[in-house]
Amino acid sequence: MWHSPFQSFFRLHSEVEYIFNCTETFKIMDFNQIWVWFQNFAVVPSNWGYLLLGVIGVWILYKFIRNPRRFLCILRTIPRDFGVLPTLLCLKRDLRKFQNGNYTIFKAFDHVVKRDPKKTLIYFEDFKMTTEEVQQLSYRVANYFKSLGFKKGDTVGIFMDNCAEYAALWLGLSRIGVVSALINYNLRLKPLKHCIEAVNCKAVIFSADLSDALKELMETLGALAGDPTLYYFVDGSQVSRATSEIQSPKCSLSFVPDLNQLLQNVHAAPPLVSESLGFNDRAMFIFTSGTTGLPKAASIKHSRLFLMGTSCYYVSSLGREDVMYTSLPLYHGSGTMFGTGITLIYGTSQVIRKKFSASSFWSDCIKYKVTAAQYIGETCRYILAQPPSSLDKAHTVRVMFGNGLRSEIWGSFVTRFGVKIRECYGSTEGNCGMANMDDKLGAVGFVPIWAPNVLPLRLIKVDEETGEPIRDPKTGFVYKCGQDEPGELVGRIIKKNPMTDFEGYADKSSTGGKILENAFRKGDSWFRSGDVLVQDELGYFFFRDRKGDTFRWKGENCSTAEVESIISTISGLKGTTVFGVEVPGTDGRAGMAVMSDPENSLDLHQLAIGVIKSLPSYARPLFLRILTTEIEMTGTYKLKKNEYQKSGFNLNLIQDKVYFFNGKQYLQMDKQMHEDIISGKIRV
Repeated sequence: MWHSPFQSFFRLHSEVEYIFNCTETFKIMDFNQIWVWFQNFAVVPSNWGYLLLGVIGVWILYKFIRNPRRFLCILRTIPRDFGVLPTLLCLKRDLRKFQNGNYTIFKAFDHVVKRDPKKTLIYFEDFKMTTEEVQQLSYRVANYFKSLGFKKGDTVGIFMDNCAEYAALWLGLSRIGVVSALINYNLRLKPLKHCIEAVNCKAVIFSADLSDALKELMETLGALAGDPTLYYFVDGSQVSRATSEIQSPKCSLSFVPDLNQLLQNVHAAPPLVSESLGFNDRAMFIFTSGTTGLPKAASIKHSRLFLMGTSCYYVSSLGREDVMYTSLPLYHGSGTMFGTGITLIYGTSQVIRKKFSASSFWSDCIKYKVTAAQYIGETCRYILAQPPSSLDKAHTVRVMFGNGLRSEIWGSFVTRFGVKIRECYGSTEGNCGMANMDDKLGAVGFVPIWAPNVLPLRLIKVDEETGEPIRDPKTGFVYKCGQDEPGELVGRIIKKNPMTDFEGYADKSSTGGKILENAFRKGDSWFRSGDVLVQDELGYFFFRDRKGDTFRWKGENCSTAEVESIISTISGLKGTTVFGVEVPGTDGRAGMAVMSDPENSLDLHQLAIGVIKSLPSYARPLFLRILTTEIEMTGTYKLKKNEYQKSGFNLNLIQDKVYFFNGKQYLQMDKQMHEDIISGKIRV
């Protein structure tokens, strides 16, 4: 039977009514009255109805005549924009529920436990934890530290490898208002000391096999400021192996107590807390690479954890029955905020791997019956580089979500492994978040071109040399980029809105550097992402580069200033500049240092030893260019970094000696080695 468009639309009545009723935004509207009016208008148009249709028609004609191409782009993207509307409404509904209920992450998790206490929530190697076991461990942690006098606002560092109990530790501390500082387990010496001291840690919990790093730190740089109490922790998988006559790792700091033993006799019950804890309280610090120095402690509220976890849950179309695979480090925002956040808020099971392995990726997914997996761009490239196998499509993974997947391997990855990709864009602390929900190759997300304020994101023009926004001399406001024009992404800061707020860093001076004020009108504030993107005519955003004094390598943002400081100290050479260079067949940019050594005093052997001890693997410069002259300066006495960056490590463009770091030492490059690196014969 034939149906008119209006009659077909009426069949959506129940679905539309459900969305309206479930969304707080629409509760001020009388849905039934609106529906009756629409039915009357559609079936028996009134004169006012004809007038309204006429006005709409004139408006459409005006828009078409004014800019036909843009108008056609709007028509083309309307199905896409309205197709994601249910996802956006569900996301806003859940966030409003958590905000109005003044939820914390542990409160949401307690509801998960109540619903299914015996569900296996965490898988780590052959060790498992149920929702109830995670809750009980978090209770013990909370009660133990409360008995020692820890209170709301205190900070405890967590310097640990990935393990099943990782979330339970910071979750337990959050129950009494103690803020966890998640510290990168790759850090050593000065950066490690900085992270512990920058947030005034009163205690540090560390993995037993990382005790050598703390011992070296204290022997080399002296005692930690504030004299924090140290505890070592042995995760459950190591304990179970130890009972099978395989020795668990020993702590090299003999004076440090074993937290496992201290928690054994602590009561596993909800702690009695006098201070109020809620949605807008701080839950943790996550360290990001400082663009002008050492890592910065980004302040993460419970509201931020809800935003990130809820967003990924709906963008990836996950459910409670799904099993999620996380091989990313849990000190990282992606591992904890995206991965563990989903697990604690909704009860989706999580498989945690100690470290990523491309060769074991699909066998792990099959072993644990994984249905969703996390990635960063580099991991996808490594997985794709593995030889074809019968496991490629023998898995049950439905969707993979993350960021950094390059367009040149995107199609091949999807075709070979038969998964959906949900590419997301965002940062640990920033408010510039979006997602690719319609499989547009290479895009990190989109904003409707007919409603740009749905997500208040803009691309602005910046000076390539200084990195500062370019302002109109007449108005003083910044310039917006045009279509397909690269620019820095900024997001408008709207306080007390979990989607657009910016909490900042523990160091307030660092916070100020990320805020752009009076950008488009007096009094407005925008978060500066530091990323260069472009937007096409359909509203899609595409990532182009990391701006300023950072480079991204192996999925980590690295501060050039931090690397410069460390290698200058090791080498004793003052003239040093660091930047990122592209290497064909890889994601991101590898670190490269240009060093001025006119007296030929550089000891490459000692430099290699120093960078191995002082820098994590992803921050170590892979290439060195040694100058016999001073480094060139600009007219304002700044190093000409851009000129050196353009030449990179191309031996055809430079006459200076260039060295390659093979993981152990710096070797002088010749043209054959250069060609092997370019072709991928030498892997970096």
